[in-house]
Amino acid sequence: MPTFETTRAVPFSAGQMFAVVADVERYPEYVPLCEGLSVRSREQRGDETILIATMSVGYRAIREAFTSRVNLRPASNEIAVTYLDGPFSHMNNRWTFRDTPTGSDVHFYIDYAFASRMLALVMGAVFDKAVRKYAEAFEARARALYGVPGRAAVADKGQGA
Repeated sequence: MPTFETTRAVPFSAGQMFAVVADVERYPEYVPLCEGLSVRSREQRGDETILIATMSVGYRAIREAFTSRVNLRPASNEIAVTYLDGPFSHMNNRWTFRDTPTGSDVHFYIDYAFASRMLALVMGAVFDKAVRKYAEAFEARARALYGVPGRAAVADKGQGA
């Protein structure tokens, strides 16, 4: 069963990165293979928001959809995703975001297995490659939303000279 884990140092705060990853409705705009996403329910439990979301993924002629429970924990800058239904036998992923002096560390972990051997053969390598690009895609989204950190300060210094 495939697993992937990475930690990326990014020039954005943990809160900013949490907000990017938590904004699941925008995934079709930039997440690899994601063709659609609908939030089926949203529930607030204390400081945690629980979503039930269905993501449609596709590659060439293959289209699949899966449903997950997404636990958003902004107080601890953590997101936990638990598989509920679809083409996997299981899938779980976790995001954690920790502030650092230069931005934050974004930690992403996923483990999954396709239920069908045929689907695993056809989609396995493509899905694995896409998963490995997720952290990069979210960092690029943060740059699009928040700009390049430090650039405004450099521009301000240049104008005064």
